Amino acid sequence: MTALTERITAKSTLISSIEELKTSGDIKRGSPISDVKLSQEMVNKLEQLTEKLEAKNPNLYPLRHAVNLLDGVWQLQYSTSREIRSLTSLKYGLKVGAVYQVIDLASKSFFNQAFVKHSLGLVSGYVLVTAKFEIDQDNYSSLPDKRLNIDFKKRYLAIEKIGNINTPQLNPFKIIPARNPKGRVPVFDITYLDEDLRIGRGGDGGLYILSKINNQELMNSYSALIQNNLRI
Repeated sequence: MTALTERITAKSTLISSIEELKTSGDIKRGSPISDVKLSQEMVNKLEQLTEKLEAKNPNLYPLRHAVNLLDGVWQLQYSTSREIRSLTSLKYGLKVGAVYQVIDLASKSFFNQAFVKHSLGLVSGYVLVTAKFEIDQDNYSSLPDKRLNIDFKKRYLAIEKIGNINTPQLNPFKIIPARNPKGRVPVFDITYLDEDLRIGRGGDGGLYILSKINNQELMNSYSALIQNNLRI
């Protein structure tokens, strides 16, 4: 079996394992899954499958040789991070929908957007966090490797609809500074990257698995955010 075939097989196995764990509701909403409701055995299995694929990363130095692959819209499929664990455990009938990360290399910025909807359709909206990033330099070679230093900027809270009624006056209804960890710079290590799949690990050890999608509406929203000088 060639290295390419092994990578394709490992990638397919990981993706299919994640998809099999999603409920019909998750699939309908486009929701990611987290480890919070999985057995420890399944969490360990996904970690092993992830590490197996990371070991076959076609771009060992993604920020040096494949940085252009980052540009665009990424949809979260699975995560063990604290933030996503919280989103997948919402109360009062609220359910998380699709979670996106839109990266714009030109401005060295991105936003994370999580859509939320009540299970009975009473209300729907989103949380959006903007951030800037800098490519970290390798400690030994002064060349970029796989680490991004993150500076979170703003958090937008929005209600798009109450029932079937659009609520533009509440979109957003609050804009507040985003909090960065005290005493350290948030980092994100890209441990696997190809044309349509990205795996990364945050400074707290949280795992993120994202697939690249074509969503022009989100790209337009991000362009508007920049053009409107909202100080991302």
